[in-house]
Amino acid sequence: MKSYFTRFFLAALLPLLAFTTAANAQNAPASSIPTAALLQPAELAAALKTPTPHKPLILQVGSHVLFAEAHIPGSEYAGPTGQSSGLQTLRDRVAHLPKDSAIILYCGCCPWSRCPNIAPAYSLLRSLGYTHLQVLYLAEDFGTNWVDKGYPTTKGR
Repeated sequence: MKSYFTRFFLAALLPLLAFTTAANAQNAPASSIPTAALLQPAELAAALKTPTPHKPLILQVGSHVLFAEAHIPGSEYAGPTGQSSGLQTLRDRVAHLPKDSAIILYCGCCPWSRCPNIAPAYSLLRSLGYTHLQVLYLAEDFGTNWVDKGYPTTKGR
């Protein structure tokens, strides 16, 4: 009886803890992301040119308007994770992925130091146990640090 109660309690509590952790991360700055997790634009652009059997999942976690205007080829729109609805969309998108899946996050809505989306997305995925997680470091914004550099883009969706 006791083990059933414990399992039931933990099953109910763990999702709430993950949500609370992610909700608290909404106030975390992008600078809270460890340097080791950052990926430079030139590195990603070069990796996109290299044929590989296992491509990472690339998720844009900012504005849909910006995504429709231009985004990294093969990336998916995951919603603005500075909002709880965007965090839920991100959670739903990765729910069936193995915890060691290669995932790259990016936003680029504004300068890195003011981005409301990147730290919550990173914190949520870390709290859910994802271990192969990188964040594209866009110091100024997607236009300046990706598009203006001539790196590949696509439009729409």
